Amino acid sequence: MDIRPHRKLDVWQKSMQLTKDIYEITTSFPRSEVYGLSSQMRRAATSIPSNIAEGAGRRGNKEFLQFIGIAQGSASELDTQLELATMVGYIDKATGENLAQKLNDLTKMLYGLSRALHPERP
Repeated sequence: MDIRPHRKLDVWQKSMQLTKDIYEITTSFPRSEVYGLSSQMRRAATSIPSNIAEGAGRRGNKEFLQFIGIAQGSASELDTQLELATMVGYIDKATGENLAQKLNDLTKMLYGLSRALHPERP
C-alpha cells in the first residue's frame, strides 16, 4: 500500500515540474534578489505541491479542499511574481510566457480538482 497518495496525482506531478523550472530560472536572477523576488518565487512555487500533498494526506475532502485553496492562492502569487520578473528583465519574454502557460494549465487542474472534491450542495 502506497502511503503517499499525492504522488499519483497529475496535478502534483506537474506542480513539482513547475517548481523545478522556477528553481532553475531563479538561479540566473541578480544576486541582490537572493532574499527578494528569487526567494519569494521559490517559496510560492514550493507551496503548490506541498499543499497538494498535505491535503491529499488528510482524512476528508473538506480538509483536502482547504489545502487546494492554499495551493491556488500560491499559484496566483507566483503568477504575479512571474509577471514582475519578466517586466524587470530577469526572465526573457518567451520564457516568461512559457512558465505562465504552465502555471495557467496547473491552475486549471487545481480548479478542476477543487470542483471534483467539493461536496454536493442541495
